Amino acid sequence: MGKLFWLVTGVVLGFVGAHFVNQTAEGRRFFARVNRGVDELGRAFASGYRDADADDETEAEALRAAFRERA
Repeated sequence: MGKLFWLVTGVVLGFVGAHFVNQTAEGRRFFARVNRGVDELGRAFASGYRDADADDETEAEALRAAFRERA
C-alpha cells in the first residue's frame, strides 16, 4: 500500500510541476517540442502498422489464391 501511495504522490507532483513549467514561455516551447516528437512517433507507428497490415493482407490473398488453385 505504501508503494501505491508514493506512486500516486509522484504522479501528482509531476503534474503540478508540469503545470508550473508550462506557465513560462520557455516551458511552453519545451512542451511544444515534446508534443511534436510524440506526434511524430505516433504517425510513424501508425504508418508502420498500416504497412504491415497491407503486407499481411497481400500474403493472405496469395495464400487464398493458392488454396483455390489446389481445390
